[in-house]
Parts: sequence; C-alpha cells; structure tokens
Amino acid sequence: MPRRAFVKKRKIEVDPKFNSELVTVFIRKIMLGGKKSTAQTVFYDAMDIMQEKEGKEPLAILQQAVTNATPLLEVRPRRVGGANYQVPVEVRKGRDVALALRWIIKASRERSGKSMAEKLSSELLDASKGQGAAVKKREETHKMAEANRAFAHYKW
Repeated sequence: MPRRAFVKKRKIEVDPKFNSELVTVFIRKIMLGGKKSTAQTVFYDAMDIMQEKEGKEPLAILQQAVTNATPLLEVRPRRVGGANYQVPVEVRKGRDVALALRWIIKASRERSGKSMAEKLSSELLDASKGQGAAVKKREETHKMAEANRAFAHYKW
C-alpha cells in the first residue's frame, strides 16, 4: 500500500449464480491455495444444504448471518506516554464485513463435522439465529470495547 497515493478500490464482479457481491467475497475468503473452483463447490453445496434444512432463501440466511456477526466496535492499541492502551473505536465500513466473514469461516473450519460444506452451512444457520462461535466472537469484541471505554478519550 503506497504511503502517498490513494489506492483505488477495484470493482467486485457479482456471483453468476446468486448475482451478489457478498457471495463473491465469501467464496474468495473460503479459497485456499488458489483453488477457486473448490471454494465455489463448497459454498454452493453449503447453500443447498441450508435450503434443504430451512426451506428459506439461502442468500437471505447468509445476509442475516453476516449482519449478526458484524462488529460495531473494536479495540485498537494506542501508545500514550510510554503506556499502551486498548482504545475502543468504531469499525470501518469495509472492515466490518471482512471481520464477520473471517470469523464465520474460521468458526466453521474449527467445527466438528463431515465436510466443509456441512460445517459452513451449520455455522451460517447458527449465526443467522444469533448463536454460534462467530456471533460469540463479536460479543467478546464488544465486551472488550465496553470494558476499555474509560480510554475512549485517547481516540484521535
């Protein structure tokens, strides 16, 4: 990232199946070792599993899960007078969804289950209901920000 020049955001193509940018970003986050077709297969299988289990639109479930896992506040370290303080700050616009996706994928990889598609669908269903490890991670982040509210005046 250059120090002086402004970095122009690239346009994200929409997903061909669901016609959504969120799906494209999610598939790219799932991808390991450059294997995009494998990541797409895992994601689409997870969406099919969610469709069978819930009977609702899987894209709506995905959006609800991401909304429930999206943090509003986080703590950032600030060095003031030789001491480090954990200062609560609001999460930037692009970073909030990125954190939510990262937490959902990490929680689904750590789940016990047969295939990644099943683990991902279970985590997405849990997150859409306000449960699961990704939502718990968001609540922990908010608790930490609330606990360090006394240092909010160091925000600049």
